[in-house]
Amino acid sequence: MKILLLYQFYYPDDVAGAQQFTGLGAGLVQRGFEVEVWPSNRSCHRRAEKYPAKPEVIEGVKIRRIWRPNFNQHRFLGRIFNALWMEKAWLWRALFTQAPDVVILGTDPIFAVLLAPFLKLRWPKIKLIHWCFDLYPDYAVAEGMVSEKGFVVGLLERVLKPAYRAFDLVADLGPCMRERLARYPIRKFVTLSPWALEEPKDPLPIDKEERRALFGEASLGLLYSGNLSRPHEFESTVALARKLKVKAALVFSARGQRVGDLMALVTAEDTNIHSVPFAPADRLKARLSAPDIHVVSLKSSYTGVAVPSKFFGALAAGRPILFEGDETSSIARWVREYGLGWVLTPGHVDELAEGLMAFAADETRKQQLFRHCHQVYQERFSKKAVVDGWERELKEMMSGESGVRS
Repeated sequence: MKILLLYQFYYPDDVAGAQQFTGLGAGLVQRGFEVEVWPSNRSCHRRAEKYPAKPEVIEGVKIRRIWRPNFNQHRFLGRIFNALWMEKAWLWRALFTQAPDVVILGTDPIFAVLLAPFLKLRWPKIKLIHWCFDLYPDYAVAEGMVSEKGFVVGLLERVLKPAYRAFDLVADLGPCMRERLARYPIRKFVTLSPWALEEPKDPLPIDKEERRALFGEASLGLLYSGNLSRPHEFESTVALARKLKVKAALVFSARGQRVGDLMALVTAEDTNIHSVPFAPADRLKARLSAPDIHVVSLKSSYTGVAVPSKFFGALAAGRPILFEGDETSSIARWVREYGLGWVLTPGHVDELAEGLMAFAADETRKQQLFRHCHQVYQERFSKKAVVDGWERELKEMMSGESGVRS
């Protein structure tokens, strides 16, 4: 089976989506598929960096890069120009390329899904799949860029309906994203989430030096590690830490647009709430191992639009989750379904504080939960589990089976 991956970034780019598609391509090759990818020759974050234009093979995947002008991916107009360039280039190359069996189309560049009817027109017999990492125009609505009831969103949704109708399969990141996508005429859904970029074979043992540096003598260590930007919130977590002041320490190892808001909220009396720089690469495992609980958050307006990757990294390390966000979000549902930690909402701070105090005093329960989270990750969310899911769906698709999977 010949599979074509269409995503703007790929190895050696280290942006998260590129790493996921690189892992998918290599994983499918290992399972006997023939895989080709058409990324751009530009890095996502490092504008000066270019990759080889000539075809190359890495981990069995044939890479044929698209030359692209050096537009700034982090500016609105630059991102739009990059999207138009890549989508035009993919269609042009498709005119002169023999049809693959399957095309897997990502969400970078933005609105790449609009290519679907044209790809089907060029290659009528292909199976077409969309791996939906970011959902537009919903993300723009959550960001406050456009009105949910406005003309622009209404127009885009009308244009997107025939695009989604062209897909044989849409792979979402969780049930809350699927519920948003349900307004489109999609034939079949499957949930195939991203995996953690580091996957220890066993739960990480606590690095005592790192734990002491972060949490001192606190009996419960809570760590928020990663970006703290517009989609994230922290107010209820800070309120919880104030309730747990005697027993717990809350540490933010964060960067992003909302770090200033966090610092403005934390007062001199919050002696158990600290901020530390990002860990260097050689200390990352130690940092991830140090807390008893990893904090993950997502504003309610972003529910179904994005799924924080911190969730998967924490479970891979063998640590439970404290999730601050909407109870209907995928992470909240998974936390409850699989027993992976706690869901924090504004009205339940006091109740949750009592439960966490009991957890802090029970070392046996901690170790059991560490092992349980790691086991659930390996069985449900690991790279092997997800790529196995891709293999199953691809084989069923080519054999003509149908249905909906979660």
